[in-house]
Amino acid sequence: MKTNSMCALIGNIHRYDELLPLIKDRPIATLPFSSKYRLIDFNLSNVANANILSVFMVFNEGETRSVFDHIGGGREWNLDGVKNRFFIHIYQDYIRRADNNRSYYELIIDYLLKSKSEYVVYMGSKFVCNIDLRAIQAIHRQKNADLTVVYKRVPKEKLHSSDLLLRMDMDNVVVEKASVSTVEPSELVNLCTDIYVIKSNHLIELLKKRIAAGAVGSIENLLRESIGQNTAAYEFTGYLTNIYDIPSYYQANMDMLDVKKFNSLFYSSQKIYTKMKDDVPTYYSKTSNISNSQLATGCTIEGEVENSLISRGTHIYKNAKVNHSIIFSSNVIHEGATVAYAILDKNVIVDPGIRIEGTPENPVVVAKGKHVTRNIIGG
Repeated sequence: MKTNSMCALIGNIHRYDELLPLIKDRPIATLPFSSKYRLIDFNLSNVANANILSVFMVFNEGETRSVFDHIGGGREWNLDGVKNRFFIHIYQDYIRRADNNRSYYELIIDYLLKSKSEYVVYMGSKFVCNIDLRAIQAIHRQKNADLTVVYKRVPKEKLHSSDLLLRMDMDNVVVEKASVSTVEPSELVNLCTDIYVIKSNHLIELLKKRIAAGAVGSIENLLRESIGQNTAAYEFTGYLTNIYDIPSYYQANMDMLDVKKFNSLFYSSQKIYTKMKDDVPTYYSKTSNISNSQLATGCTIEGEVENSLISRGTHIYKNAKVNHSIIFSSNVIHEGATVAYAILDKNVIVDPGIRIEGTPENPVVVAKGKHVTRNIIGG
């Protein structure tokens, strides 16, 4: 298979207010995950593992600082080679032109033509999975489909109201689309993961039709609407999580403390890459007590950490207790403080003796840069 047989489009323009304040100044794609990763690492790693040379990414205005800071030159995902290219664009730049997305679509058409790739894969930003894109491409070729979409069997409680559901025939060809509101509470459903493979020339035709019709909408919406009679379905059976609010984000991270789920995501046949940072190892003092937790480099741990995920550069002082929590980078939790069932964004300072306590169903979220001087109980 030639190395440039497929290019990639990665969409990151959806916003879910249920994730505030964590996405106040960052897209979903750069939310921390499993202590040292970001959500976008999975899409970029899927691209790298498929030997895709060209990537086109779209983000909302005001959200790109964390993207550029994390991706840098793209070296970790093999995007900095002579033949490799990645492009980052701002969606609102095209909306402002008030030309019904004509400029946006034309830019993507230009990208597809210049990539000289026979196929294109599209991936959204809120689903986390480690998937072999070459396998989807192979199914797409075998079925000779107009479009191939990836789905996952999930229970209703794993769904967001904006999600799309699919029904297939015995040959795994899509015969019907449905909304979440049509699902019975006890029913397992086929969740559309918004991962698609389509021939580049076919996508170009769809975009040109949109331009001619003066239609407005994202590429993801276009592909959803294009699911039709000749759409093949690819069932993904590995670990996949759907992140759209604080509880789903919290649970996805807590899942990584389950060895089976962690291994399914990180230790399949494909590696997950992230930004490399040269840092000292985490220091554990004689007073520290760690159980069933993940800790990144550069931390100083003098207190107790249980069932938690701790990001780089965090200092947990003596007699402080952190349990069932997600701690972003560069936090300071002073002596005698308790943090339980909580998510602390970057650069949070928790004063001595302070209690921050949520519940498994409703974890407390402390916004970036806050100095916590009073107890926070239950949100």
